[in-house]
Amino acid sequence: MPGMILLTLLVLSSAAYVLGHRRVLRMVGGPARARTLASRPRYYGTYVALWCTVPALVLLVLWLFLEPVVLDQLVLRHLPDAYRNLPSERVSLLMNDIKNLAKGGIVSAQADPAVQEAAEHYRRLQALAKTALWGVVLSLSALGLHISYRKIHVSFRARNQVEKVIQVFLVAASTIAVFTTIGIVFSVLFEALRFFRLVPWWEFLFGLKWSPQMAIRADQVGASGAFGMIPVFTGTLLIAAIAMSVAVPLGLLSAIYLSEYAPRGFRTAVKPILEILAGIPTVVYGFFAALTVGPMLRRLGESLGLSVASESALAAGLVMGIMIVPFVSSLSDDIITAVPNDLRDGSLALGATRSETVKRVVLPAALPGIVGGILLGVSRAIGETMIVVMAAGLAANLTLNPLAAVTTVTVQIVTLLVGDQEFDSPKTLAAFALGLVLFVVTLILNIIALVVVRKYREQYE
Repeated sequence: MPGMILLTLLVLSSAAYVLGHRRVLRMVGGPARARTLASRPRYYGTYVALWCTVPALVLLVLWLFLEPVVLDQLVLRHLPDAYRNLPSERVSLLMNDIKNLAKGGIVSAQADPAVQEAAEHYRRLQALAKTALWGVVLSLSALGLHISYRKIHVSFRARNQVEKVIQVFLVAASTIAVFTTIGIVFSVLFEALRFFRLVPWWEFLFGLKWSPQMAIRADQVGASGAFGMIPVFTGTLLIAAIAMSVAVPLGLLSAIYLSEYAPRGFRTAVKPILEILAGIPTVVYGFFAALTVGPMLRRLGESLGLSVASESALAAGLVMGIMIVPFVSSLSDDIITAVPNDLRDGSLALGATRSETVKRVVLPAALPGIVGGILLGVSRAIGETMIVVMAAGLAANLTLNPLAAVTTVTVQIVTLLVGDQEFDSPKTLAAFALGLVLFVVTLILNIIALVVVRKYREQYE
C-alpha cells in the first residue's frame, strides 16, 4: 500500500508542476513575457509540486511509524483484563498470535475465542486505517495543491521559497546523519559499560591475554575467561602497518607517475584497470592470500631457514595492501591532478626540474588530499575482516613477528557475535568493548591527521 500511495503522490506532483507552470505563464501573457516574473516559470511549478507532495509525505511517514503502536494499544484494550495484565513478554507473544491470526498464519498455540475475536478486531482496524490513510494523505495533498496554486502571482518569489524547502531538506539530512552517528556511539557505549561491570576496565585495557571462551564448569581451565585487549590490538596494528607499508608507496608513486609523467593515452588506459582492484570482493583477496600468498611465504621461509606459520600476519598484510592500493592511488591522483598548472609552470620557469617541481611544489599543495587518501586506506585496513580470517587466523598472539599467526579486532567482534549468544555474557559484551576502543583509536588517528595537515598547509601557505 505505501508503494501505491507514493506512486499516486508522484503523479499528483507532476500534475501540480504543470498546473503551476501554466498558471504563471498565463498571468504574464505567455512564455515571451516570462522575463517579467520575479522567478523563472519552473520555480513556480516546483513550488506547487512541493506543497502538493511534501506535507503528504511527512504525514505518510508519521502514520506508518505510529500505526502499529496505535493498533496494538487498541487491540489490547479490546481484550479481557486477564490478558492485559500479563507480563510484557507474554503480551508480545499474544500480540504476535493475534497478528498471525489476522493474516491467516500459524499461531503458537490453539487460540481461544477472545484471541480470535481480537484478531478479527485487528483486521477491521487495519482495513479502517488503510482507508483513512488514503483519505488523509490525498486530502492533504489536494489542500497543499489548492493553497500553493492560489498563492502564485507575478511578483511572488517562488525561487526563494523553493530554496528554503531544499535547505530544510539538507539540514534534515545532516541532522539525521549526526544523530545516527550519536545513536551508534551510545548503543556501543551502553553495552560496553555493561561489560565493564563484569570485567574491570584495567584488566581489559592492559591485559596481555585474550581468551573470551567461558568455561561451563568452574573447575575448568580459564573458567573466568581472559579479556586483555592488547594482543588483539597488537595484531590489528601489525597487519595494518604491513598493509600500509605496501599500499602507500605503491599507491602514491603510481599516482605521481600517472598524473605527472605518464602519456595521456597510457593514463587513460591504466587508471581504470588499476581501479578495478577496488571492485574485487574481499573474499577473493582472502582466497588469494590463503591459497597462494600464504603457502608461497611458507615455502620461501623454509628455504631461508625461517619458521613461517601457515596463517601469518605477513600474508594477510601483503594482500590487504594490494587491495588498498587503488584507494590511495585514485584519491592521490585526483588531488595531484587538481593542483593548478600555474604552480607547475612557475616552478619550471624558475629553473626547477620536473622532479623538483613534484617534490617541492605539487606534493605540498596536494598534501591534505593525499593524507585523506592514506587515512581512508588505514580505515579500510583496520576494518577488514575476511582477509584476516582466511589468511591470518583467529589466534590472539601477543607478538610483533609478521611471520606468526595473529588476529584483529574486527575478526574477534564477528567471532563473538556469530550464532545464538546471550547478551548477559562477558564473552558477547566484549565485542562492544572492542568496538568502543576501536572507535576511540580511529578518532584519535583522525585528529592527529588533521593536526598534521593543518601544520603542513600553514607551512606551505
